[in-house]
Amino acid sequence: MRQGGTSLLYQKRAVRAGYDMDILPSDLATYGAEAKTLLEDLQSRNERMFLVTMLVMNTAETRQKLENNVFQAAGIAQKYNCALRRLDYQQEQGLMSSLPLGLNQIAIQRGLTTSSTAIFVPFTTQELFMQGEALYYGLNALSNNLILADRKRLKNPNGLILGTPGSGKSFAAKREIANAFLVTMDDISIIDPEDEYSPLVRRLGGQVIDISPTSDQYINPMDLTLNYSEDDNPLTLKSDFILSLMELIVGGKAGLEPVEKTVIDRCVHMVYRDYLQDPKPEKMPVLGDLHALLCQQPEPEAQRLATALEIYVSGSLNVFNHRTNVKINSRIVCYVIKKLGKQLKKFGMQVVQDQVWGRVTENREARKSTRLYVDELHLLLREEQTAAYTVEIWKRFRKWGGIPTGITQNVKDLLSSREIENILENSDFIYMLNQAGGDRQILARQLNISPHQLSYVTNANAGEGLLFYGNVIIPFVDRFPKDTELYRLLTTRPEDLAEQQ
Repeated sequence: MRQGGTSLLYQKRAVRAGYDMDILPSDLATYGAEAKTLLEDLQSRNERMFLVTMLVMNTAETRQKLENNVFQAAGIAQKYNCALRRLDYQQEQGLMSSLPLGLNQIAIQRGLTTSSTAIFVPFTTQELFMQGEALYYGLNALSNNLILADRKRLKNPNGLILGTPGSGKSFAAKREIANAFLVTMDDISIIDPEDEYSPLVRRLGGQVIDISPTSDQYINPMDLTLNYSEDDNPLTLKSDFILSLMELIVGGKAGLEPVEKTVIDRCVHMVYRDYLQDPKPEKMPVLGDLHALLCQQPEPEAQRLATALEIYVSGSLNVFNHRTNVKINSRIVCYVIKKLGKQLKKFGMQVVQDQVWGRVTENREARKSTRLYVDELHLLLREEQTAAYTVEIWKRFRKWGGIPTGITQNVKDLLSSREIENILENSDFIYMLNQAGGDRQILARQLNISPHQLSYVTNANAGEGLLFYGNVIIPFVDRFPKDTELYRLLTTRPEDLAEQQ
């Protein structure tokens, strides 16, 4: 009652002084509304009051440039209804307060609520900075902090590097390869259809295996290790591999018929009989042995298969009808299949993939990880049987200590069938660079990318994009110094290569 009586007394005095109670000064009305809103925020919206000192430090090489910078900063602030005032005679205190020392020497404070204060603190910025065998993947585009991640800590370390031509896919793959070689003790294998990785591998002291009709280095697609599969019978998975090879050989949209698959499976079990009884290297079968068994089968389908296989046994494409004479004695190996030509390139990729699987099985016994990089992955996904085998290997790699990485620009090939989608779904690591319009929409639906996040892979420069690490999505920028030997080994830009020459 006393407070109400005092208020009424002031109102009467105001009326006697000639003030109309219905007409209040605009400033008073504005401040009153703001005070009322602030009180509601503090009382009912779980807001807190913070006292904040906001400093903007301007630097320049000369006094005139400094004046210009200060004028520009004041103009930017005024655009957003903020006023900047100079700290006259307090420049030293302002400098010390701006440094990350946790000491504020400026006694100018402004009260802000929690939601207003949050503007100055990046609460929503995700970071990825791990210790141990973490590899460098660029800078966080929002905070400029380093991105260091260890794929082995993911539930599924399988990865994809996606991007349009010229976006930096092979550069990103080679940079990860170099980091993995220097930071970890993992074995690294590379399937290189365009001979882009061999300079880096040679510089790191690795092996480059050139597979071509004119080369004296051979890989036997029939190679089999006794620990080839988790099953007691290693022929189960090997039969799938031979089926995928035969589908490439036979060709056609229909693929292999059921009778042909049966004949191949029968011959596979027969061709390894002697070797499994006495596993010596000289008893390892070759494609010629499989061809001879097909010729002996009574079914007409077997004759068709034998005829299709003949060019790979005794014809001009017999590069894979030899026992393996390459001994892997390096941690990092690059299989170059550029010279195989169009007819044999997919065949060669499939053979090398199986060869690397043999290395994975050996490393598993030694509890050692194996990293596999497959460039032009889409070449393995266009035939049903080869795609099925690739998906199967993709699934098995994780259990056996393998870390496969596919590099491709054709996102649509990853979604061409429900089975192939398993590659995308079984990859918790995706390094996404600039994407074409159609691919962007597909990936946005498949990976639940927001429109804002999608902007980072829309018309992006080389080395810019999104990094998917499990449930973390971070926009990145890779500003790699160009005046280094490593950059010259990684780059494939024509202008950089021309300058080097």
